[in-house]
Amino acid sequence: MAGALRILAGADVPLVVAGRTDAGVHAHGQVAHIDVPTPEPFVLRKLNGLLPPDVRVFAIDVAPPGFDARFSAVLRTYRYRVADSVVDPIRRRDTLAWPRSLDLSVMREASAKLLGLKDFTAFCRAREGATAIRHLTRLDWLRDDDGVLVATVEADAFCHSMVRSLVGALIAVGEERWPVDRPASLLGADRRSDAVPVVPPHGLTLLSVGYPPDEELAARAEQTRAVRQRDDLDC
Repeated sequence: MAGALRILAGADVPLVVAGRTDAGVHAHGQVAHIDVPTPEPFVLRKLNGLLPPDVRVFAIDVAPPGFDARFSAVLRTYRYRVADSVVDPIRRRDTLAWPRSLDLSVMREASAKLLGLKDFTAFCRAREGATAIRHLTRLDWLRDDDGVLVATVEADAFCHSMVRSLVGALIAVGEERWPVDRPASLLGADRRSDAVPVVPPHGLTLLSVGYPPDEELAARAEQTRAVRQRDDLDC
């Protein structure tokens, strides 16, 4: 993407994305912004013509005042797919093949205990000066028509490897290696837990990013930049 923008703009153009994904993670609904004097060179057809075939831009528009692709976001939605039976070869690139059967009911029970404004340090790779306090608003599982377990995960933001670590912990519950309460018992830890398994990246997809009304974009960005403290947590 950086190379395509450089060709169109004639100079390096910093790209700000809504969420940085681990290598191998898919993104269907990524949002990004660039700051340029004029949008004319950035025609959708021209930009896509310069990108590799696995990257496509679906829409380009002039951003409203105060918009920041990363800091103005209020919601990010991810999906993780796990097949505990035979994986359809067509879906092998976005579905984790798991060799043992998983109990959906206990995974749902364990997931519900993780919701709210919590400190997810135990599930995140450490970053100096950063906080792992996140508001997890949705974490649920279903079996689709093909029998694949699909997790939908929503929060205001995610720290590095958080979704893959949560899914790994819940799979441990689903195959009865961990009790139902164990993932929630790790919340509030002061460092990443070595016990938490991290599932591979290819089963994860960023589905969408949500933003507030235009008049609230700047305020939301300012709020997001403020580092959360433990006093803010749900009890």
